[in-house]
Amino acid sequence: MEFKKHYLDYEEYRYLGGTLEMAPFNVLELEAQKIIDKYTSGRLKELDDQINEVKVCCYRLIELLGSYDTYTKHDKSISSENIDGYSIRYGGGNENVFKTKLNEIKGIVRDELSECYLDDGTPYLYTGVDK
Repeated sequence: MEFKKHYLDYEEYRYLGGTLEMAPFNVLELEAQKIIDKYTSGRLKELDDQINEVKVCCYRLIELLGSYDTYTKHDKSISSENIDGYSIRYGGGNENVFKTKLNEIKGIVRDELSECYLDDGTPYLYTGVDK
């Protein structure tokens, strides 16, 4: 499977201090792109090159997403248990973790992209209506 049109390529990721192998990087970089596209209303998809703020934002999101991925894989707390059919469900029961993750994502995007503008002066994070 080939991943194209990265906001942050693997060499840049490694240069910034990333330690993931190529395959997990590609998955998390794609997820980070989707997050950035959500908050920028897809304005960056058509740009040939991304500015450094976008690359740093993508790097920070990859690191964050990777840390939560590791957390959910290792969360062995029981979230539900059924005695009759004897089933136990592990992890996934902590809504505070989800809220914290979402707040951290918003914070990273806001911190890195709030002062970035397209060539026409439109802020990357603009969500209003044009006159």
